Amino acid sequence: MESAFFCYTSLNVSLHSAFKFQIMKTFLRILICLVTVWTLILPLEALAASSASVTSINTAFEDKSLEGEDFSGQNLQESQFTNVKMTAANLSNANLIGAVFNGALMDKVNLHGANLSYGLSYLSNFDNADFSDAILVGAILKRSSFVGVNITGADFTDSALDPATIAKLCQIASGINSKTGVETKESLECK
Repeated sequence: MESAFFCYTSLNVSLHSAFKFQIMKTFLRILICLVTVWTLILPLEALAASSASVTSINTAFEDKSLEGEDFSGQNLQESQFTNVKMTAANLSNANLIGAVFNGALMDKVNLHGANLSYGLSYLSNFDNADFSDAILVGAILKRSSFVGVNITGADFTDSALDPATIAKLCQIASGINSKTGVETKESLECK
């Protein structure tokens, strides 16, 4: 009788441990789901806007209208353009390495020959912009609009773009960058 009691007690303890394990597993799954949902709900604009904390910024342009301004050939390395309106601005041949464009309205902007390598563009509008012969190596260009752009000879090597944007740019990609010698279609990894 004592051995039957021991077996019953062992079985009871073992079932109790298995039940605790199931509860713990369920709790962890719920916790992971909550963390995932929270991460997706966080305002992504705030994350992009905080980029000043990780870059040294030469010039900060914030909440300004720079429509039609001429920045051609200027050194704007690591500058930050936050909520600026730069319609038809001239940034041709500008040094924009590491520059940040966050919520920028850049339609019809001239970026011919500009170097935007290792920069960040988030929630920006580059519709009808001229990126011909521009260098965008290692740039992060997320959730931005590139409708009607000229990318002839642009180099997007190792850049991060939204998949739908890459597909659209591949349809119009042509040319070879005069400085890097890289073909635009190759830099976008067009299929």
